[in-house]
Amino acid sequence: MHRQSKPEGLSTYSDGQNMNTILRMLRRLLPLVGVALTLCGCVKEEVYENTPEGNLEALWTLIDEHYCFLDYKREAIGVDWNVIRIRYRQRLSKKMTNTQLFEVLAEMLSELRDGHVNLYAAHDVGRNWSWYEDYPRNFSQELQDAYLGTDYKIASSLKYRILPDNIGYIVCSSFQSAIGDGNISEALHYLQTCNGLILDLRDNSGGNLTNAEMLARRFTNERRLVGYMRHKTGRGHSDFSEPMEQYLEPSTGVRWQKRVVVLTNRRCYSATNTFVRDVKQCPLVTIMGDQTGGGSGLPFSSELPNGWSVRFSASPMFDAQMNQIEFGIQPDVYVSLADADCIRGIDTLIEAARTLLNTSR
Repeated sequence: MHRQSKPEGLSTYSDGQNMNTILRMLRRLLPLVGVALTLCGCVKEEVYENTPEGNLEALWTLIDEHYCFLDYKREAIGVDWNVIRIRYRQRLSKKMTNTQLFEVLAEMLSELRDGHVNLYAAHDVGRNWSWYEDYPRNFSQELQDAYLGTDYKIASSLKYRILPDNIGYIVCSSFQSAIGDGNISEALHYLQTCNGLILDLRDNSGGNLTNAEMLARRFTNERRLVGYMRHKTGRGHSDFSEPMEQYLEPSTGVRWQKRVVVLTNRRCYSATNTFVRDVKQCPLVTIMGDQTGGGSGLPFSSELPNGWSVRFSASPMFDAQMNQIEFGIQPDVYVSLADADCIRGIDTLIEAARTLLNTSR
């Protein structure tokens, strides 16, 4: 969205708009082509029988050859995929029911401690949600609703208002639904007179990376290196391409020019984790709250002999310093939700963000 005027706190970017759009599309498509060439039809796949043992072997092999974090998970949390194979094979029986088999296979995948690893059957979904279940939530929906009030504005998946101390407050609870450029521009124009901005991402478990990037681009005025991605090139655990640089491009619409505090908790996952990685490289952005839940990498899906589907990450992503972001990103400022504040109707994180923004102008 283009504006003739450039109010304080906002700016526009229009040079090379069409070329930048084409280049962004190519950067998204080329990695996917690489993954497809690596993971499909180039090598004859072994055929497994539709038996408990055949399904376990098929699942174990898919993870062994294509899952991108086996070496990292072994180093970080001691996952030995070969030992896991032996242990779970011992739990199989030729007479076991589908429900029993599903339980064994889902528990085997849970050893990876990865929220992006899922087993899908008609009766259930195997998952591991330890990325948030094992930690304090640091979020209260009731408190958030109180700060938003009842007269907040809505622009697609964004809810926003101006707090009494002239701080802008935006809640983005999901990147699942599309956020239009016009939606973001209208919200930022409404908040342009504010002294700073709070972007509350707590409990945003992700969605579409394109939606996350569209919002992140509003907080940079220049092209920034934000991270790297690698792609599987073979069946070995360490068979990866050289790191491919990932950049955050400035939006062609209005961009925010004042301080921003992004609130996070352990339920910030997947596309939200990547959003936090990207805006952490923007000089006016401060990440506050708890470490994100993690979740990175492009997904890969396949099917077992009995028809159950499995989904997991096949291409790892890193931050600008080539650090893994699979287990989350640390905030710049740690703040926890205090029980005493909750009792008084106060959100500790929002108040800490307001204090920072009001004292750093």
